[in-house]
Amino acid sequence: MLGCDIMKIGEARAIYSAQLQKYREEKTSLAKQKKQLEEKAKIIPNGKEQFAQEAATLELSYNAVSEKYEEYHNFMEQINTLHTALFNAEASKQQGEAMAEYTQDIVKIMEVARRIAKGAKVPYADEQKLMEYNMEMYMSAKNLAMINMQKKKEEYESLWDEEKDKGENPDPHEVADSAELSLNAPEIVDVADVMAATSGGEE
Repeated sequence: MLGCDIMKIGEARAIYSAQLQKYREEKTSLAKQKKQLEEKAKIIPNGKEQFAQEAATLELSYNAVSEKYEEYHNFMEQINTLHTALFNAEASKQQGEAMAEYTQDIVKIMEVARRIAKGAKVPYADEQKLMEYNMEMYMSAKNLAMINMQKKKEEYESLWDEEKDKGENPDPHEVADSAELSLNAPEIVDVADVMAATSGGEE
């Protein structure tokens, strides 16, 4: 029984979306049959009485299918709300990490400018980062370095050498899809079984 299995959110969305589509189609079909039967009963003498049993069976089927449709529809809304919350949480986390990393980079770039201005020797990669960030700041630091040429030159290692490749951040959609479903999932019932139950086992 799928309703008892532990599923990932992505799996649940796919399964219950397909289930919802089947019930939507059956609901539409039954509504059309009901309307056709009503029209037919109007033009035939004693039509309402003649088709009473068929109309009652159609009504039962329509109500049963509608009830299951609403159950799956409400569950899909819960899944989608949970998926959106997890997506937003991951996206916010990544944005926060990116902002923190950017702030750290600015602090390092300012330190590179200070070191250059003092006449110190810094790795070319660090100079390049300063140039890319602000060429005017870089030129000002270089000009001050000329003034401090006579001072003892300190030599620094790159401020970015200790950084390791962190790899790409996961897609927030994938993070949300791969999370375990924490909701009680309704049992998967085939629409044909619902129809059979309301029609006494007849197809």
